[in-house]
Amino acid sequence: MGWWEINADTLARGRFVVSPLDETLACLKMLHAGVAGHPGERAWLDTHRPAHLRRMAADPVTALLVSSGLGREWNADFLTPTPVEGQSFADGVARIRAARPEVARADLAVSLGGTLPAALDRDDLPERAAALLEEVWAEAVRPDWDRRRRVLEADVVARTAQVSRGGWATVLDALRPGTRWLGDNRLQINLNPYPPRELSGAELLLVPITPQRHGWVAWEEPERYAMVYPCAGALADDGARHVPAALGALLGPARAGVLTLLGTPMSTSQLVGVTGQGLGSVGRHLRVLLEAGLVERRRAGRSVLYSRTPAGEVLVEAGAGSGTGPG
Repeated sequence: MGWWEINADTLARGRFVVSPLDETLACLKMLHAGVAGHPGERAWLDTHRPAHLRRMAADPVTALLVSSGLGREWNADFLTPTPVEGQSFADGVARIRAARPEVARADLAVSLGGTLPAALDRDDLPERAAALLEEVWAEAVRPDWDRRRRVLEADVVARTAQVSRGGWATVLDALRPGTRWLGDNRLQINLNPYPPRELSGAELLLVPITPQRHGWVAWEEPERYAMVYPCAGALADDGARHVPAALGALLGPARAGVLTLLGTPMSTSQLVGVTGQGLGSVGRHLRVLLEAGLVERRRAGRSVLYSRTPAGEVLVEAGAGSGTGPG
């Protein structure tokens, strides 16, 4: 297994970062794999993957670059630069474009685990990768970036609260499959037999993405290490947030949307992040739903979580049986 040695000071300074470039990289991986983690991702793939496949068929060199660089066990390092807090998509993709051609070729050989194909023995690989990511960003990510950012920020709020309740070990254990806090300053990052790395004094970044089947690690030794992980599925599944039309007519679309989301316990802050509604509006909706007996609340450490009661479940299911409308 691969693991990092992280001392208490480094862990204490660890922080969460939202990265539009990493979100776009994860979406490219999903377009390449064609596998959805939930109905919302399936709808997104159905919308955007046909154009991606046409683009790859028309540009076999870039198609080979993608299939070579997004490996099953290792991504080509130049494609996944370690994020920087506050970095825009444009600044991030500029780092990929600036990669030296010989470095890009060497990284691809590592991700392939063998000899670089002759078709990739060329100097324009960083430019091709950057141009493709710019297209994915413009066509498939940026149009709903505001929603994606709210989901990612809601995940950060939830994980930060989890750190306060149970410490970093509880958060690191649950980030993604293969991740586990081993004790003795050791964080297992995957199940691959890679040599351990010592992170004392480095910057540790945790980077959520909405695609549910992807995640990776990246580093710039010795200054910065990052773990990219899928955010909580209940937040990411846009397909689960369609509000039944009948329920919206009964409660109002905004209040019905809150009730629909609460099939999974969520805090007020998470609801604000996912819905885009203001704190006051979410609070009013929750108060009405509580008084009506449709939701209940319970304390989990320092957080208060809301979830549907059996009566709320019946109402949502009855509304769903009457047809759906836009959320």
